[in-house]
Amino acid sequence: MIRWIPSLTVVAALIAPAALAQTAETEDSRYQFNRVEDGYLRLDLKTGQVSLCSRRAIGWSCLAVPDDRAALDGEIARLQGEIGALKKAMLDRGLPLPGGVTSDTPVARGGDTNLKLPNNADIDRMMTAVEKVWRRLVEMLISLQKDIMKKT
Repeated sequence: MIRWIPSLTVVAALIAPAALAQTAETEDSRYQFNRVEDGYLRLDLKTGQVSLCSRRAIGWSCLAVPDDRAALDGEIARLQGEIGALKKAMLDRGLPLPGGVTSDTPVARGGDTNLKLPNNADIDRMMTAVEKVWRRLVEMLISLQKDIMKKT
């Protein structure tokens, strides 16, 4: 198996420059390669990930280029939440929003903070209704059981 490693390295060394020189000319290609000073930039056309491919002592190696997109998305989400909280605070104080700004942007998740809970009378009415439904269901089952026993 050790004899295969040098031959695989030679094959990879012969194929790699030809593969890296190609650009995404067909719709089937996933990667697009662009020559830069240190080697090639590889763009993954499906995910958008960029890698720098360069020749190393052991062959070609591609390292992912740091992507600030996740940090930017996090900052955007934080700022949207802060803007929503500021809008809500202004509306709660009866202040108008600046011109062109609407209040229909998503404020804080969870909706209305003034939730009206049922009182004891509401709970008693609900319990009475559930009890009536339960009793009727039990009576129907008993009646059905009697009908079945008469037929057998």
